[in-house]
Amino acid sequence: MIAADSISTYIVNLARRPDRRAWIDARIPTELAPIYTSDWDATFDGHELSLPHLHTAGFKLFDWQIDSDNPWWNRPLKYGEIGCTLAHLACWTHAADHTHTPYILILEDDADPAPEFLTTLLAGLDRLERNDVQFGLLYLGRYPLEPDQLSRVEGFVRPGYSHCSYAYLLPRAALATMLEADLSRAIVPIDEFLPALYIAHPRADLRARFPPALRAIAFDPPLATQRPKREAGSDTEDSDFVLL
Repeated sequence: MIAADSISTYIVNLARRPDRRAWIDARIPTELAPIYTSDWDATFDGHELSLPHLHTAGFKLFDWQIDSDNPWWNRPLKYGEIGCTLAHLACWTHAADHTHTPYILILEDDADPAPEFLTTLLAGLDRLERNDVQFGLLYLGRYPLEPDQLSRVEGFVRPGYSHCSYAYLLPRAALATMLEADLSRAIVPIDEFLPALYIAHPRADLRARFPPALRAIAFDPPLATQRPKREAGSDTEDSDFVLL
């Protein structure tokens, strides 16, 4: 049976949001002993980022804005979106360099874990292992945009195009795949990067830059939901547009 010490846990949190840290810290099982990005000496806050800062750090932005009926694609990136992506990237890098567990759990600080979160997660991982299901990304919660496909394992589906990155798990082997995509040289919102890794992305330019490289699966029903923005706010949306 897979145990809690098989998982390294990271929580994306900004230093100026101790309220959100306290909220999720009270809901995360103590066995997971999370690492918070707010404890690192790095800038992930969209209120503090700038183009000179990004260029000096060696980051490059993907040419994001296109002529599209999709309003999210037809506008510039926001600094908060960039900061969120950099925080996730930092979690993968830290996990690759400093942990040895088989699994890496990534949560954003507005994730709302379901009751019996850890018990259900471990039982699900054990079920996938017994059925020899290989995966590179396991959504614990998300917002489906296209239909899912059935899985041969009860309690899981094969996700279609989905948004939201507030709760997912990676097997250790997937870290290399995530990092080899060189996201730091073509930064896009994390919510678009994750689905690009497992489906042909609906945007041709993203599909070309980030072709599918791993298999995804998702808990159904989900193990976590996301706090409403009216309650927790949005650190990605509450930021300026990047004006090139």
